[in-house]
Amino acid sequence: MKALYTATTTVHGGREGSVTSSDGVLKHDLSMPKELGGPGGNGTNPEQLFAAGYGACYESALANIARKEGVNLGNVEVTSNVMIGKDEQDGGFRLAVKLDIKIEGIERSQAEDLAKKAHDFCPYSKATRGNIDVELNVV
Repeated sequence: MKALYTATTTVHGGREGSVTSSDGVLKHDLSMPKELGGPGGNGTNPEQLFAAGYGACYESALANIARKEGVNLGNVEVTSNVMIGKDEQDGGFRLAVKLDIKIEGIERSQAEDLAKKAHDFCPYSKATRGNIDVELNVV
């Protein structure tokens, strides 16, 4: 693959440290969620960052597919839910994703078709395919 863009971030201190992008636009403290045994706090966490990236990429893929098919999308909203839980096989952790996709102004069957095609096209979906469970939920 020939890279068109490279995003670079540096993390110090793991889940309870900080993350900064090479251009300085992204600069956040990280906090371990209480649900994972941490103190919680005002920092973000890897799951939130992944959810934001996946949701933004997926919505762009959806718009791209709709444009190619000549479908004029109304208001679109993608809520990306990234769950982390125990991996029963190795005792570690694993991720799962549920994308709640709201598309106004078109029939549900057409929305479901576009959602599936966007999932086939989205780089995040391609990267996770076969690695984590991803559920598409057209609402």
